[in-house]
Amino acid sequence: MDAVLLALLSVAALALVLGGAVLRPRGLPEAVFAVPAAALVICAGAVSLEHAGEEAERLGPVIGFLAAVLVLARLCADEGLFRACGAWMARWAHGRPGRLLGAVFALASTVTAALSLDATVVLLTPVVFATAARMGAPPAPHVYATAHLSNTASTLLPVSNLTNLLAFAATGLTFTRFAVLMAAPWLVAIAIEYAVFRRFFAADLAAPAPGEPEAPPPMPLFALITVAATLAGFAVASAFGIEPAWVAAAGALVLGVRALAHRTTTPRALVRAAAVPFLLFVLALGIVVRAVVDHGLGDLLDRLLPAGASLPALLAAAAVAALLANVINNLPAVLALIPVAAPLGTGTLLAVLLGVNIGPNLTYAGSLATLLWRRVAHRHAYEVRLGEFTRLGLLTTPLTLAAATCALWAGLRLIGT
Repeated sequence: MDAVLLALLSVAALALVLGGAVLRPRGLPEAVFAVPAAALVICAGAVSLEHAGEEAERLGPVIGFLAAVLVLARLCADEGLFRACGAWMARWAHGRPGRLLGAVFALASTVTAALSLDATVVLLTPVVFATAARMGAPPAPHVYATAHLSNTASTLLPVSNLTNLLAFAATGLTFTRFAVLMAAPWLVAIAIEYAVFRRFFAADLAAPAPGEPEAPPPMPLFALITVAATLAGFAVASAFGIEPAWVAAAGALVLGVRALAHRTTTPRALVRAAAVPFLLFVLALGIVVRAVVDHGLGDLLDRLLPAGASLPALLAAAAVAALLANVINNLPAVLALIPVAAPLGTGTLLAVLLGVNIGPNLTYAGSLATLLWRRVAHRHAYEVRLGEFTRLGLLTTPLTLAAATCALWAGLRLIGT
């Protein structure tokens, strides 16, 4: 088939996959659109079987990790960890929405960093809705915080976001070194988000909340210790070259065996928690993106991404990544950018991660997490207004991304790679 036709076919396949993920007609899983699209580009010759196999091999450990951490997060929720956190937020707020926002920021940032952004969106957001309702507080600032922090706060650890995990091996960094370099950008980004949220939602935060906090349930210490041990395990395993997926699987196994023994879950529920259709979507999406990269996108990005670790170069790399994430979604964006950014150095690759993690707060379609958050909000009968979402994104995203990139540049200068 002609190269131009193959390029058009690849772009059309990617559009089909992303359109299915965004719209999900009749609630169909994303894989329903992605798997046939991947088969199409392979059969048409847009991706060779060899390249498709390379993508499957590269994504295998990432998909394994994602399955394990989704099960781990679900088991933590079953143990009551998120409900206990919600009660803690309500008691800390003591009827003041401004204090509740601070608690949501602290908790959402921690959950996103430790259990990945999916846990924040799927498991923490409903708790925030319930906590705000019990307090009688306006939900908007607190619920928008979980949406923004599922993206912004996912920059800290390699395991905080699927995008980080995809790029982690290419950085050449250990788990601990990655966290050290990204700690300052993470803190700066969260602080700016918080300052803008306080100003943007000033009226909502000033209103009194008449509700009474519920009595806090007992903190599920076993789940908390398991999560802490899993995080420590990531750092230790990285030093020995062990994939994070094995550590996450061990944490999920510990909680899973306990839950099965206590009959608080079933094998079927554990399989459902692993979200197998979504895992197939990630694999198929990787193959489709490889087709688009091989037929023009890779050359275009090679021309756009600047070389070097100077501050202007890092700012440009972050901006290109953020723009691409908002055009084609952050997951395909990072899949396309990694092969181009990796040869340019660790600094460029980390700046790209800031772009694909923070940048998606600008639009609905910027990240899969935001799309999922909208569905959670809809299930709670909350109308997400496009104008409000976009204004908040315009106020936070450019400033947050620029400041985080400056912090990254300073860290690279002081610490090195």
